[in-house]
Amino acid sequence: MSEAANAKPSTRSSRGAAAAEAVRTQRARSLGYETVALVLQGGGALGAYQAGVLEGLDEARIALDWVAGISIGALNTAIIAGNEPSMRVPMLRAFWETICKPRFTPAMPASIEHMLFTASDATRSMLTALQAASAAAQGQSGFFAPRIPTPLPWAASAPDQVSWYDTTPLKATLERFCDFDRINSGETRVSVGAVNVATGNFVYFDNTRTTLRAEHFIASGALPPGFAPVEIDGEFYWDGGVVSNTPLSEVLSASPRRDTLVFQVDLWCARGPVPQTLENVGMRVKDIQYSSRTRFVTDMLQREQRYRHLLRELLERVPKATRESDRLCKIADDLACSKRYNVLQLIYQQQTFERGDKDYQFGRTTMQSHWEAGLTDIRGTLSNDTWLDLPGNQTGFVTHDVHRVSG
Repeated sequence: MSEAANAKPSTRSSRGAAAAEAVRTQRARSLGYETVALVLQGGGALGAYQAGVLEGLDEARIALDWVAGISIGALNTAIIAGNEPSMRVPMLRAFWETICKPRFTPAMPASIEHMLFTASDATRSMLTALQAASAAAQGQSGFFAPRIPTPLPWAASAPDQVSWYDTTPLKATLERFCDFDRINSGETRVSVGAVNVATGNFVYFDNTRTTLRAEHFIASGALPPGFAPVEIDGEFYWDGGVVSNTPLSEVLSASPRRDTLVFQVDLWCARGPVPQTLENVGMRVKDIQYSSRTRFVTDMLQREQRYRHLLRELLERVPKATRESDRLCKIADDLACSKRYNVLQLIYQQQTFERGDKDYQFGRTTMQSHWEAGLTDIRGTLSNDTWLDLPGNQTGFVTHDVHRVSG
């Protein structure tokens, strides 16, 4: 990696940082916003849905100035931010085609896999079960491999060895598909979430505060006990999904506040049927746990913004001299906000053939199905002409979901 990439952002010239900020602002304002963000949840093999969403945004020529992710969302974030806009879709495609190959055995011929996937529900279920079992037994190409010998649960090891699988191949894969000089240039803001194993604190690695390396993105996806924690600057980090599986609040709570358009891409749907089999119980638990109650988070932030708007309106009725001299008015002024937020939610809808192993079922045809679902959903979202508009309601906050009535 070049010296420029290894230099901390604080050592870059102020002129370069200002230029990057000017580029981000110009791109966002083409839609009437000061920030346009893509927020990517964790969800393993389901992450191809996010790649489909990105393809749809690229089709619509919607430029992003902030990409934030957790777990597989962090890996997609690295590919997106680590490539020039015209190469993002091809590089995402190449990345997913790489990690959707078995680690050791030859991949099933594409024609046979497609035939089994589309023939019937029975053949599709058999195929996907075999592919999930393959991932568990041998890992995925360029991603992870089982530790040999298999770790003994009671045997002590170095922290970065305490897992069922080794993610060493992922570092070379990310460095192959990502330009970390570009990631650290500041042209696009990048944030990925992880958990400090020793303190339990949730942290965001952000290119406005630190120089990002492959390790930061791998740490964000180091879900235990499958994957070991990643050491960064003497501390060990696990997957951010252990605490929160979506970086939405990080984007919406950013300071200084800005008019913000967010494409929130979730891989787990909190809403679903009550299970009637033990197999479905495990799947439903994952849906609830990793959805991270994003609807609740969104509703909470919407209420908060309503109060900030109300406080701003009240302050405007106070004489200017009082606002400038009164201590409480100064505090209120810091809390008040007239900025507007628009959250477009794209939530993956589980398909009937999927089971509890859907997050590690890396079949190529399934990946393509997830990708197409994301592309279909973002096209449907963008077909609603008014959904990209700045909010004009009293709260200054709106949400839209192509699968539900808009909020």
